[in-house]
Amino acid sequence: MAFEDALAAWLVKQRWFAGKGRELRDLAIVADTEIVSGDPELRHLVVMVSHGTTVDYYQVFTGLRRRLPGRLRHARIGPSGDGRQAYDALHDADLTKPLLAGIAADETIGSLQLRIMPGASFETGLDSLVLSAEQSNTSLVFGEESILKVFRRLSPGPNPDLEVTTALARLGSSHIAEPFGWMETRLDGVSTSLAILSRYLRLASDGWSLAATSVRDLYAMEDSTGDGVRAAEAGGDFAGEAHRLGIATAEVHADLAEAFGTDEVGTDALGELTEQMYRKLDMAVAAVPELGRYTEMIGDAYSSLAKLTGPFPVQRVHGDYHLGQVLRTTGSGWVVLDFEGEPATPLAQRRARSSPLRDVAGMLRSFDYAARHQLIGHPEQVTLNAVASDWVRRNASAFCAGYAEAGGPDPDANDILLRALQLDKAVYEVLYEARHRPSWLQIPLDSLAEF
Repeated sequence: MAFEDALAAWLVKQRWFAGKGRELRDLAIVADTEIVSGDPELRHLVVMVSHGTTVDYYQVFTGLRRRLPGRLRHARIGPSGDGRQAYDALHDADLTKPLLAGIAADETIGSLQLRIMPGASFETGLDSLVLSAEQSNTSLVFGEESILKVFRRLSPGPNPDLEVTTALARLGSSHIAEPFGWMETRLDGVSTSLAILSRYLRLASDGWSLAATSVRDLYAMEDSTGDGVRAAEAGGDFAGEAHRLGIATAEVHADLAEAFGTDEVGTDALGELTEQMYRKLDMAVAAVPELGRYTEMIGDAYSSLAKLTGPFPVQRVHGDYHLGQVLRTTGSGWVVLDFEGEPATPLAQRRARSSPLRDVAGMLRSFDYAARHQLIGHPEQVTLNAVASDWVRRNASAFCAGYAEAGGPDPDANDILLRALQLDKAVYEVLYEARHRPSWLQIPLDSLAEF
């Protein structure tokens, strides 16, 4: 078997491969850089995958060994064609140390540029560990100090996560993980981000886990008393954190506006936005007929949006904002992660200015998910639905209050826009869950029933 064939067979099985459901027509290695020679050897590959009319790029850090030890067999790609075994080298601490050292030394290796942030300082020579929560990227933790996020699917140009965090670091923002350095190369003639190295916040708790604990405590109280408890009575009440998260979100938006500027759009842009929403709704209803019972309600909200005259402020935003993208730290409060935006969205669209209320809508939808996902299969689901709704209302209100107090556009004063953005997000969720996680489809459908 040729190495390209083994690579193609391995690639389509990876969670971060974006071409699932599409025929892989062709695969070609368009760049091959040796980083470490010998046995083991480390090579950096840029792979072009054709799906007929579309082309995707991926990067694969490829390790080569004569004999593959048991600890790396799970990362095996296949025979390299020269008697060695190829594997995903991000799982090999012997080969990831040079990446950390290269960033610290500001090295250039062939077509790869490893760069350190001015003034950054971090320990090298540390063993790495791949985090298990791999999605569109792969993250490696070095000791307890730094984390390297490797962008698996490449889009020619700067990655928004690197672009935004470096800009906010220059402003002294306390709501980001300090960037230490990055890796880049040239793809299609432009500088293209490969990875970003940041401070690892090892003692932080992610927002999803904190919210889920609050919900779990509340449901346990209801189960034990049966008295119809309210969210404010839960021992793990999340409203205070939701309020602080709203403040942090507004402060991040203010920093984004300072770093990248702002603009205003009028009725023409609003009309285009509404048309995009209608098109997504039509596509989702065609794929998920159960959504059809809510189209009149959703259409009315979109129609109300289209009647607004503006102007409306727009700026750089997070673009994929939810509880899994924020960390609660002991020192800096809430920290926002992953400014990459929705990976399936074209790069130009992810870098475009949008209403900051789009991020607010994303977080409000995340509150809804945090409350409802624990009800799937729950024997007391019918009873707990009202409790869940109360938890969502309480924390959404606290978040919006904090956001407005800290200078963000007042969600209450922009309720028509915010409602349309939330519904647009829910429509996206319906389509996503139907395609990727059918057991969760009822979450957005139940939510739409209460809008």
